[in-house]
Amino acid sequence: MIETRIHVPDAPAIPGLSFRMFNPVRDYEALIELMTEANTTDGVDYLPTVESLRTDHEHGGEFDARRDLILAEVDGDVVAAARTSVRTRDGIGVHYVEGWVRPAWRRRGVGRTLLHWTEARAAEVARVDGRPPERALTSWPDEDQVGATALYASEGYAIVRYGFLMLRDLDDPIQDRALPDGLEIRPVVESDHRRIWDADVEAFRDHWDAAERTESDFTSWFAAPDIDTSLWRVAWDGDEVAGSVMTFVYPNENELLGLRRGWLDHVSIRRPWRRRGLASALIADALRGLRTAGMTEAALGVDAENPTGALRVYEALGFRRARTGIAYRKSFRID
Repeated sequence: MIETRIHVPDAPAIPGLSFRMFNPVRDYEALIELMTEANTTDGVDYLPTVESLRTDHEHGGEFDARRDLILAEVDGDVVAAARTSVRTRDGIGVHYVEGWVRPAWRRRGVGRTLLHWTEARAAEVARVDGRPPERALTSWPDEDQVGATALYASEGYAIVRYGFLMLRDLDDPIQDRALPDGLEIRPVVESDHRRIWDADVEAFRDHWDAAERTESDFTSWFAAPDIDTSLWRVAWDGDEVAGSVMTFVYPNENELLGLRRGWLDHVSIRRPWRRRGLASALIADALRGLRTAGMTEAALGVDAENPTGALRVYEALGFRRARTGIAYRKSFRID
């Protein structure tokens, strides 16, 4: 099959370099190979599978991989890719941009060209998506991705936030933390998925840059190939969900990294039940569950300035800061 090449302004003069849009029928394996090589080189522990990435894309709401994801090739081999997606955050459209470049092709202008493409694509989307004209471009590179951080800084992006990847050795003792009186942990059943999800959405509205979640997000979350809700810990107060810890294990990622790690992907407590020790109790129980499942390490991400005091809670439970992510942002307006 011959793919249609597209013209990309300011492309570097690299022999054989061309650009085309992503083809969902045949490009997933090449994209995963690229992402794995780039992220492994950078120490970024996000190594999706074809199945998981396809699920994310197919339930991506406004995101369309055929229009919002571009590939760079040299003589037909994929050497880089970039994508953009939009979310409503704090009332405005925030366009997330990200890209991957094989190490052998870095510092040759490919990443900058792809960033310019994502910015132009974001502007196209902004003109037709119906959101207010004030917009922002954003990305979250790791602080050790020095090429990416230098690129964003040189393109007018400003640092607006920091986040931490935190790790905990599950061989270390896990503190006993009792649930607050009147609350109980119940196994997750499918009929409760919506209530658990809605409670999580409500709790996360208090977080910085909270996204307006959609039905596609719900569908994608519960369609994830690696979901195992037996690892989740959900606290109930009668018929009300008070809080939850949504835990995931990614076997493919663990195999590639040589780890036995479980992720506490979402930790959320609704306002009426905060500051009563519920988060600590749920996390401690989730850690014991991971250890029983054969994991030796737990991981989570946290906003460095989380207003609920989450960072202090995690540190008190034995988590340590391992890596730092940086939120870069650049504002623009569509008139």
